[in-house]
Amino acid sequence: MKTFSATPADIDKKWILIDAEGVVLGRLASIVATRLRGKHKPSFTPHMDMGDNVIVINADKVQMTGKKRTDKVHYWHTGYPGGIKSRTAGQILEGAHPERLVMQAVKRMLPGNRLSRRQMTNLRVYAGAEHPHEAQNPEVLDVKSMNKKNTRS
Repeated sequence: MKTFSATPADIDKKWILIDAEGVVLGRLASIVATRLRGKHKPSFTPHMDMGDNVIVINADKVQMTGKKRTDKVHYWHTGYPGGIKSRTAGQILEGAHPERLVMQAVKRMLPGNRLSRRQMTNLRVYAGAEHPHEAQNPEVLDVKSMNKKNTRS
């Protein structure tokens, strides 16, 4: 028996559309990360970009369990002395760029290497319901119906 290793000619990328409205952030991020890496395909090869192109809409309506909306704090540093900054997850969702919360959650579920940085370019996240990728005819992936724990009302 031989181990299958995909070549660039074997890669078949699809476009997937996911509606994040009412979906729990961590569960959404793990499903998106799996699709981006291509681990849902039987021909998965770890060193190749096998994943699909994923479009996430309604990122501003994503849900969190417990008190994460008020208690989860995101830190970053400006690079200047004393330049540490912080925002809660709720402040990010209500701010100008709520899609960054979904992007960061997916990024942290991928390995930290060059391949995962290239796979992140296949992710498009939009705060509203509109997206400019209608020409690609994306398949709709219903994350809400996969598991009852995926949603919060």
